[in-house]
Amino acid sequence: MIEGPYFVLVVLSALACGVSAGVFIAFSAFVMKGLAALPPERGIAAMQAINAAAVNPAFMVVFLGAAALCAVVAVVTFVLWPDQGTVALLLGSALQLVGAFGVTVVANVPRNEALSKLDPDAPESVDPWRRYVSEWLLWNHVRGAASLAASASFVLALT
Repeated sequence: MIEGPYFVLVVLSALACGVSAGVFIAFSAFVMKGLAALPPERGIAAMQAINAAAVNPAFMVVFLGAAALCAVVAVVTFVLWPDQGTVALLLGSALQLVGAFGVTVVANVPRNEALSKLDPDAPESVDPWRRYVSEWLLWNHVRGAASLAASASFVLALT
């Protein structure tokens, strides 16, 4: 059984991954669909504003905090190698670190940076916007699923 500070660490990891999953799933379920339904110039401008607003302490604490907690869970799990939940703990950590944090760094952030360079009013921005929505959304689905699965893995490790 996981106990003491390790228990608290795993609970916090499950919660942080769950909150991250909620943010990602909200974007997949309706935010990006709403932006894609707007005229391209308005969708581009809105997403540029969202991306700029996302870099704030509240979001960064959740996003980076989930990654940091998962890294600590993985290290502590390797050191302690508990009798129960080891696979679930390592799987949850890997899902969040690779499937959410890693995908963000290699797939979503580069797309956001490219989008930030588009002129919303330029006609040549329409096709890159449509590609952006499609590709960004695909990778966001991966992030949402990975964070949700990571949260579930941590919960299973506690049972």
